[in-house]
Amino acid sequence: MSSIFAILLPIFALILAGYACRRRGLLGPTAASELNRFVVWLALPALLFDVMAHTHWQQLYQPAFVATFAIACTAVFLVVLAQRLAAGRHLADASVDAIAASYPNTGYIGFPLALLMFGPDSLMPTTIATVLVACVLFALAIVLIEAALQTDRAPHKLGGKVLVALARNPLIVAPVAGALVAASGVGMPSGVETFLKLLGGAASPCALVSLGLFLAARRPSAAADAATVGVRADAAEGDTREGPAPAARMATTPGRRTSLALTLVKLVVQPGLTWWLAAVVFALPAAMVQIAVLLAALPTGTGPYMLAEYYRREAGVTSRTILFSTVLSLATLTAIMAYMHLGVA
Repeated sequence: MSSIFAILLPIFALILAGYACRRRGLLGPTAASELNRFVVWLALPALLFDVMAHTHWQQLYQPAFVATFAIACTAVFLVVLAQRLAAGRHLADASVDAIAASYPNTGYIGFPLALLMFGPDSLMPTTIATVLVACVLFALAIVLIEAALQTDRAPHKLGGKVLVALARNPLIVAPVAGALVAASGVGMPSGVETFLKLLGGAASPCALVSLGLFLAARRPSAAADAATVGVRADAAEGDTREGPAPAARMATTPGRRTSLALTLVKLVVQPGLTWWLAAVVFALPAAMVQIAVLLAALPTGTGPYMLAEYYRREAGVTSRTILFSTVLSLATLTAIMAYMHLGVA
């Protein structure tokens, strides 16, 4: 058990460091946003490009792993979407809730955690999982949100919007470009290799600190905003200086219950479904089953919140789901790792 904590400690210590720096004012209200931009546009794309550029096509051909992860994520998304629609949620908001329950944080937590546990062999499946999450889930959510919000519902126009959004996503462009380099057989100059290693090496620690900064920002829900008396919010971060009135706290209780339910789906249902698909349906090798389950058991990433913000949807449920799942995943990941007997001396 001590070995398991030794693996998890650096991951959550970096998240806590970012959290503490924001709460103590050592890093300003724009730090989370700016550090996140660095990770999304520079560091993580460099890591993904480097991994794919040194990968043979035989390593990329993992149809059973791809099917396992894609089916698990999509199934959870669709079930939660149906439940939220049945509860009277608008299609756009239901889509944001659904992606919050099915979007594992493979980019920020997955890479460092899998690397510590499984070594370099985990980079390829983690990259595949990251691309699936960024492509399949994001595309599905964007299509549904656009369909709900656009007055012009022509399928070809919606498809064009999705393709443009994906083509602008560096987490998709970088691994595709790396795969093309690998296929070409052209070697990269040593200076470029060093550049990619240095930049990619910053991805994991910066991403984890950025996640801590994000979690430290207080984001009142729409109900709390309406009922709050004397609240002064930071426009950049939504940082609340004074607490909401009692009526506001009561108004947000159903939202907290929803966030806890989505967290339960994310941390328990999704890895359970992934295990069944990986071990029973597709009979993957034991190591691949463990990697798939670990990645599926990761807490919700920040992508759903960014999606909610971009489309101006109420983000209270999403932000709380990210917070709850990140905190509770310390216990669930420890239990999963202990069950697998990974990292145990």
